[in-house]
Amino acid sequence: MKRIIIAMATVIIALTPAVAAKPKNNLKPVSHIKVANALDPAPSGSVQIDGFIGNRLDLCIENRLMAQDIERVVQPFRDKPDGNWGFRSEFWGKWFTGAMLAYGYQPTQEHRAVVEKAVRELMATQDANGYIGTYQDENHLGDWDIWGRKYVMLGLLAYYDQTGDRTALDAAAKVADHLIKEAGPESGVNIAETGWIGWKGLASSSVLEPIALLYQRTGEQRYLDFAHHIVKSWDSPNKLSPTGIRLIQEAISGTPLWKMSGAPKAYEMMSCYEGLCELYRATGEKIYYEASHKLIDSIIRDEIMIVGSASLQEIWCHGKMRQTEPLYQGMETCVTATWMKYLYQMLRLTGESKYADELEISLYNACLGAMSPNGEWWAYYSSLMGERVHSHQQFPDVVMSCCVANGPRGLMTLPSWAAMTSGNGVSLNFYGDMKCQLPTPSGQNVSLNMQTSYPSDGDILVEVGLPKEEKMEIAFRIPAWSKRSTILVNGEPFDGITVGGSYASVSRVWKDGDVVSLSLDMRGRVIDAPSGVGDKAIMRGPVVLAFDTRLVPRRDGVSEPPMLRYEFAGDSENYIDLKPTGNSGIDAIWMTFDVPVADESGALHTLPMCDYCSAGNTWEEGNLFRVWMQQPFDFRHLYTNNLDWHVNVTVGVDRPEIPEIYKVR
Repeated sequence: MKRIIIAMATVIIALTPAVAAKPKNNLKPVSHIKVANALDPAPSGSVQIDGFIGNRLDLCIENRLMAQDIERVVQPFRDKPDGNWGFRSEFWGKWFTGAMLAYGYQPTQEHRAVVEKAVRELMATQDANGYIGTYQDENHLGDWDIWGRKYVMLGLLAYYDQTGDRTALDAAAKVADHLIKEAGPESGVNIAETGWIGWKGLASSSVLEPIALLYQRTGEQRYLDFAHHIVKSWDSPNKLSPTGIRLIQEAISGTPLWKMSGAPKAYEMMSCYEGLCELYRATGEKIYYEASHKLIDSIIRDEIMIVGSASLQEIWCHGKMRQTEPLYQGMETCVTATWMKYLYQMLRLTGESKYADELEISLYNACLGAMSPNGEWWAYYSSLMGERVHSHQQFPDVVMSCCVANGPRGLMTLPSWAAMTSGNGVSLNFYGDMKCQLPTPSGQNVSLNMQTSYPSDGDILVEVGLPKEEKMEIAFRIPAWSKRSTILVNGEPFDGITVGGSYASVSRVWKDGDVVSLSLDMRGRVIDAPSGVGDKAIMRGPVVLAFDTRLVPRRDGVSEPPMLRYEFAGDSENYIDLKPTGNSGIDAIWMTFDVPVADESGALHTLPMCDYCSAGNTWEEGNLFRVWMQQPFDFRHLYTNNLDWHVNVTVGVDRPEIPEIYKVR
């Protein structure tokens, strides 16, 4: 597959000599944005991540994003097979926006050739009216039609933002103009009563995001008018919702997510608020910000589970309180990816480190746990106990599912939020082997060379490179869980305040060769189940630990511990003395720890646990894992208790496998 991509790249580059590998940046016209971000992303191509996470990014890019069979995601736009139901139109845009993030991270000629071919092939399907979609004319505005047009526009805008190619922006504008004719203010159509009946207009309403982005980039009043029309439609009673979906009022009033007037469909709902964030940037209307801010905080409070995702059968379910249950079809990967994108929106808008904390937990656990070891496929659902199962294919002609297309979009946001800029300097949100170059307030570039094995340990070294001395701040994110944190600048203690859950802003005259040493609190933590049922789990830094049958076999007659009841042996403050043991000789496992447990007599033993994203990662039946444990727990029922914990598996149906064309050779 890699040879095919390289060959294709050579042909396309030969045919398009004007193509430059380096993407352009900061193309949005400032005059059409009224609210500046508190934090801005790193420029494209300016961040290089190595180590464990860098390897995972590379695998996802090479084996999933840049290995995509482009014809399979474009052909439905030519054939228009969806009738009045079907969502083949989402796959190109989901995959392509992830691919554009990958291109921004690694702007090579080979990657440019892939995205260039994909965008040209798609734009060639645009009809004379401007429509790009998979529905026949008589079925426009059908169940998933507007949803698909949203993803088309998002992909075209992503290409424009990275390359400056006006033809992509013009194509997106034509798609929007045609939609305005069919469902805009003068059409008589209430956009919030279009789309599949089960989700009450949420899917169609999420087209707000690309419409607001179009206004930001063009300043054309019709796009702003249409955006306001969409928001106004949320308050109108309609055939799908007798009260309207009332997304703004109910978010501000604190209505529980699972009781909101719109369907409690997690992914589609968050997509609407992503659009509201963009409309706030364009207009400065504070009610849009207030609704987005209150909703995301309620999601953190009520829904997000220990590994940084949510949902039961794709809907809100008061999941924080229910996460110790054996939830069937929990934590959809589309929800994980959209949650990470929503967090990234709010991190940019607010500059609040708590959103970066949540991003980090999602990254290391729910996101990476859903990606297959070689990066070529993703899970549809994930679990906190059970097995990992590859996503099925929703449409065999496309060879894809929504989650396989969407998972990489969450992962590939990392280079944008790892290191960010503000008016005062730069902010570091991600800790890992990383090199980056960021613009400073004076206009020069500061290079930051980070050396660390975090989160294996908590010691982080950052070397500063500057052409000329400059007074500015470098803000270091101190995670909320880190209660003992220290910072040294050139060997001297930082004289400011270092508090978990905030940034430690080191403001000084920086010069070339300065060195900052950061030490975070990596003590293991015993986490009590939020519901109060008595179950416990263990975290170390941002990483959730899990039992895995490869580490503690169920019954082999030799290596299993005595048949006793155990409890996690934490101290009075719920810290626990974990002993790192590498990967215990299993190459597929990233980190393992000996965990102290006490038996019924009080005697201490150790049981091995591993990081959540490695747990169950053979993706084979019988490789069971578990995060939450009742206290005390009986080892004989460590993994099974006469319950079917398999994820996305129906009795009598074969487990989904990675399609042959995407298997890494």
